[in-house]
Amino acid sequence: MVHVLSSRILLRPTDPERSRAFYGEQLGLAVYREFGTGAERGTVFFMGGGFLEVSGRSETPPAPAVRLWLQVDDVGAAQEELRAKGVDIVRPPVEEPWGLVEMWIADPDGTPIVLVEVPADHPMRYRPGI
Repeated sequence: MVHVLSSRILLRPTDPERSRAFYGEQLGLAVYREFGTGAERGTVFFMGGGFLEVSGRSETPPAPAVRLWLQVDDVGAAQEELRAKGVDIVRPPVEEPWGLVEMWIADPDGTPIVLVEVPADHPMRYRPGI
């Protein structure tokens, strides 16, 4: 078995400065580290139990199959905070049939981001008899 020490998602945005501002200032992810210099520098953000690296540049946006899943304590509060920071809400919070509360936003290149609230009584948190 491979012993994974760390993991991260690597994004190559079409406009690195715009994406750094979105993830750092609007989404509020803390910076883990930066490397390189100038507009092409790389930035690695904390993302809960993993990292998001925004580095390099791509001529085209990421494939539509790429999506980010971020768990938050309170999706409603996240909606208010993000809306106040100018983030477009693609889909407001909805309790899904599987019991999670999900809200969708997108980064500047259109990468879908789902913000998920796991209710206290959801099986992901609470498993009776265990």
